[in-house]
Formats: sequence, structure tokens, C-alpha cells
Amino acid sequence: MTPLTAKPPAPWPEWKLSPQAIEERSFAIIDAEAGPHKWNEAEWTIVRRLVHTSADFEYVSGTVISPGAVSAGLEALRAGAAIVTDTKMALCGINAARLAAWGNPLVCLIADERTRRLARETGSTRALAAVDLAHELFFKNGQGGLWVVGNAPTALFRLLEKLGSEPGWPRPRLIVGLPVGFVNAVEAKTALQAEAYPHITNRSRKGGSNVAAAVINALAELAHRPENGGAA
Repeated sequence: MTPLTAKPPAPWPEWKLSPQAIEERSFAIIDAEAGPHKWNEAEWTIVRRLVHTSADFEYVSGTVISPGAVSAGLEALRAGAAIVTDTKMALCGINAARLAAWGNPLVCLIADERTRRLARETGSTRALAAVDLAHELFFKNGQGGLWVVGNAPTALFRLLEKLGSEPGWPRPRLIVGLPVGFVNAVEAKTALQAEAYPHITNRSRKGGSNVAAAVINALAELAHRPENGGAA
């Protein structure tokens, strides 16, 4: 019986890389493989970050950025506007250090006891109740914020409902609507695209807290660039 001969191991790639080197190589691969696209430089910074975060090239064609949304997002960040997320995961995914220069409050109320109580009292979900509570706590002064939805279509629908039914609600500076899922995710994004509020979303079931946070991180990167008025 002929003994089995072990195959020599395949050579490993260069893998002890710095975070900067990994990001630079990743972006180079994305730029090479994405092919021709419609995005300008600022928009591509956002879309490329979505691809980088998800390893999904569908975002190249499926992302929707409304006219003026990038400028609105940059202005909101530099004005120190509050950023409200629907999940703690989205909150944790936002690079707070990049926002330190502007002091943007980072808010997630999904686990707040006041949200739980409001949900029980109204028979609604915590995602819905958290939208109402965020308005009460942060936007009664008339200043709009950035709303970041990566998980709960209910939160996005509730935000749009309140904006449509209560003219006194401050208009959002930007809505990042990227809820993931099979029930109402696409429908919520379609509803967002029908509105005039500055928004960044996509056309499929895909999304998630990680890609929603990635949009804010990309905007923060843009806001720091000297060509966009940033310091560095």
C-alpha cells in the first residue's frame, strides 16, 4: 500500500499588515473591480466605504444618494448636529474620534428604560418608541439631526410618518436609511426615496447597522478633507 504523501503547504500571503495598509489595499481592489460607475468623487467615497464594509459590490449600482445629500451631511456634522441610530451596533460602528472636532451627540435609545416604558404604554415596538423619544429629548429646540437606520424598518417608517403628520417636527439634516431584512425593509427604503429629505439608502433587502455606520464614517472622512473645508 502506497503511503499518503502530504502536500506541501501553499505559501501564505503577506498578512502582517498595518490597518492603513489593509485599508489602502482594499480600496485599490475595490476601485479596480468596481469598473465604470456614475458616482462623483465625494459620492464614491461613501459607496466605496459601503463595499469595503460589506464586501458586496451590489452597493455600486444599488446605492441611492439624493441630490444635495452629501453636502447636507457635511454641513450637519460640522454644525455638531445630533446623530441618532436605531441600534447600539450602529452607534458602536461610528468612529466617534472623527467627530470629536464638532462634538456631535451620539444617541441610541433602543435600550433606554424610557423607551421600554413608552413601548409598553403604547403597545408599540421599542424601535418605534425610540424615534418618538429621540424627538422629545433632542429635537424640540427646532434643530434637525442625522437619523441613521440600519436594522429596523419600523424606525424609518415611524420617522417618515411623524414628519408627514406633524409639521412642527424639525426636518432631518440627513436620513441614512439602510435597514436590512425581508419584511418592510425594501418598502421603507422606497418610501424614503419618495420624500424630499436628504437621504442615503439603497434599493434592496441588504443593509445593516455596519453599513449605516459606514456612511457616517465616510462623511466624517470627507468633512476632514481640506478640499471640503476641513483641516486635515
